[in-house]
Amino acid sequence: MKARALVLAAVLVTAFVVFTSAGRWSPRRLLGGVSEAVPIWSGPDVARSAGLSADEMNNIDIYKAAHEATVHITSTVYRRGWFMEIYPSKESGSGFIINDRGFILTNNHVVSGRAEEIRVTLPDRSSYRATVLERDPSNDLALLKIEPKKPLKYLRLGDSDRLQVGQKVLAIGNPFGLEGTLTTGIVSSIGRNIQDENGRELEGMIQTDAAINPGNSGGPLLDSFGNVIGINTAIYGPGGNIGIGFAMPVNRAKAMLEAYESGRKFVRPRLGVDVLPVGGDLAEALGLPREGGLLIQGVAAGSVAEAAGLRGPRRLAIVGNYEIGIGGDLIMAIDGRPVDRPDAISRALSRKRVGDTLKLTIFRQGRTMDITVKLGEAAEQL
Repeated sequence: MKARALVLAAVLVTAFVVFTSAGRWSPRRLLGGVSEAVPIWSGPDVARSAGLSADEMNNIDIYKAAHEATVHITSTVYRRGWFMEIYPSKESGSGFIINDRGFILTNNHVVSGRAEEIRVTLPDRSSYRATVLERDPSNDLALLKIEPKKPLKYLRLGDSDRLQVGQKVLAIGNPFGLEGTLTTGIVSSIGRNIQDENGRELEGMIQTDAAINPGNSGGPLLDSFGNVIGINTAIYGPGGNIGIGFAMPVNRAKAMLEAYESGRKFVRPRLGVDVLPVGGDLAEALGLPREGGLLIQGVAAGSVAEAAGLRGPRRLAIVGNYEIGIGGDLIMAIDGRPVDRPDAISRALSRKRVGDTLKLTIFRQGRTMDITVKLGEAAEQL
């Protein structure tokens, strides 16, 4: 009798332990008189720990291929303090390798100033001293060279003239020194004109909502095939990312690269006009053809535009809430191509050299005419 009581007690204890351990992690509910465990969290019906969408796989593949060719650039600049003492200051940014011989594209402002030393750090932590081979201050571009000890991974340059608003883009760089950071977004707009910190106007920029922060400057903006379509250059406002960043179209860099490759000095051609895109109802209200174009708002003194006889506004008018210069020439076509984008002039100039000609079809005082302009040099500012 005592043995039977001990066996029964053991069974009851075991059942109690099993019951309480099962109920310890989940509450229980009574459904139709049957007690059922209720989990305190839920997951997918079918576990897919490695199941990634096509877009996620695209991001991952591009990052794996591109981050090894994206570098961290630091430049040591010697400055004077309050008491005229000299001290070293380090600037930081990004860049990307364009061939296996160590040629690197970046922003000019990343390596500008009296930099005593420019160092490039690769993702494998190897570090090299870099030399500046070429600069294009008007487009905030610079070409660097390192002497690698092994063949390097590099990125291919795409075609920024074919960009469409809404297409996917990816940015890689070193924001705030966080190396190898990937952000994604879309092309928010094209043909934006902005001013850099020195007041120089950067024309025809790509606007994107891919997060760009201090330290991203000079890094690549990539399309969904992993081709470079822009060089990340600026953000809106003095702080960090707010969803408005700007990249220099990569086709602007190609002219600089071609000049260096051919052994000639690179000089950016310049027309010398400020323009405003007009069309549709606004163009008709100003007495211009409805298809519109680029209305000249100013002609730089001493420029080739002035020498060719291009005319700026004769007076100012308030149209809506904006002040517009009217009475100047309307540029409707460039080299026979209708003007259909705000950055049509900068795109055309990216395919030209100093001394080349540009044929402008303009509308002036009720009639259309062609004017040929021989391009001059853009002012160099470091």
